[in-house]
Amino acid sequence: MGCCNTLCGLKAGIGAGIAVAILGIILIPVGNNIIRETVTKESVIEPGTTAWDNWVSADAPVYRQFWFFDVQNPLGVVENGSKPKLVEKGPYTYKTRYLPKENITANPENHTISFLLPAGAIFEPSMSVGSEEDSVTSLNLAVAGGYKLLPPWVLEAAIKLNNVSLFQRRTVREILWGYKDPILKGTVGLFFPYNGTYDGPYSVFTGKDDISKVSIIDRWKGEKKVSFWNNTYCDMINGTGTPCLLKALFFNVFRSVSAEYERSLNLKGIEVYRFKLPPLTLASPAVNPDNQCFCTDSVVTKNCTLAGVLDISSSSGQPVYISLPHFLHGSPYLVEDVEGLGPSEEHHVTFLDVEPTTGFSLRFAKRLQVNMMYGPSKIITVLKKVKDYTILPIVWLNETAALDDETADRFKKELLSRVDMLETVQFTLIGLGSAASVLCIVAHCLVSRNNNKLV
Repeated sequence: MGCCNTLCGLKAGIGAGIAVAILGIILIPVGNNIIRETVTKESVIEPGTTAWDNWVSADAPVYRQFWFFDVQNPLGVVENGSKPKLVEKGPYTYKTRYLPKENITANPENHTISFLLPAGAIFEPSMSVGSEEDSVTSLNLAVAGGYKLLPPWVLEAAIKLNNVSLFQRRTVREILWGYKDPILKGTVGLFFPYNGTYDGPYSVFTGKDDISKVSIIDRWKGEKKVSFWNNTYCDMINGTGTPCLLKALFFNVFRSVSAEYERSLNLKGIEVYRFKLPPLTLASPAVNPDNQCFCTDSVVTKNCTLAGVLDISSSSGQPVYISLPHFLHGSPYLVEDVEGLGPSEEHHVTFLDVEPTTGFSLRFAKRLQVNMMYGPSKIITVLKKVKDYTILPIVWLNETAALDDETADRFKKELLSRVDMLETVQFTLIGLGSAASVLCIVAHCLVSRNNNKLV
């Protein structure tokens, strides 16, 4: 009778163990569905969600760092046609994106939200190598800008009348934010006007009806496409209204870009996936045919074989060329035409680190370089010795942000810890149930064997 009770108990234990293990297995899709629904709910851009406050105003401080290229031999370039010798100076750091979005208006009929993006920059001396009043020898923006826009004899007369040259000495503040130019009789600056201005209005999807569309731009300045490239594909707006997703209308250079997965890494105890800007982004049309419509000047780009730069003169009204810092992934002669450059994947690539469960971006670095072009002329005195078109770096910048320790701890506590706890429960149940079943099966076999021997 005792043996029978023992065998019955072991059989019940086997059944209970299997039931517990099955419960753990069932919890996997159930738990995953709970996680997915929670993440989806908190990622929607609407008041009350986790995403809302960070969307309205960046939770982590965003900094824009500038490195200037100081020309060491301006007279040699003008008088002898020498290669420009460059020395990098920086960083000069500004806090940006600290102002909340304005005129926020929900559009429930198409699940979008509209807003204006205010611009502001505050100099951060403690994060800079010097002051805004540090001087740099750089291209004369008016001369370089007038090279393609004005008749040569007009530009030559203006240069002589105002006693200026191809290069000028200006402060960091002047080059970035503007100065009174003697030729143009107005304010000139790489980012003028900036403080006190607005970008937009933007209209982005909230993700309410389809979370895969969250933050994707529906309209910019009321339009579904830009009008700078005269091409349907290149004029498409495929970007997002924030720096945190895998597509972006890159830095107001009026083209869309994508990021590709690189690797997994640890950020303050949180696993993130790193995505980076691929080399094909600014490849020549011969390598990436999708870039053919971005080639707007066959002379400067050597019949559209030039890689690594984007001519945005059609949108900026100036002969400005955007590239990655130090012409990373660009044609070799871009680096060879000047002295002092050293492209580096580690220091010059654009990347973002995404937490895979939520899809939230926890760190990003958007890096680009602003260049201007000058070339030979038989009329303009300061260009008579120049041998060929030169795309000269003016400044490169890194707009970056990362979650701080406090935010990381809160993120882990409020979300990841719950995910980890659910996974722990799932696998604990599976493990305990499986172990209990195996032990009971072994014990059942041993008891059965002993009973047979007694018989």
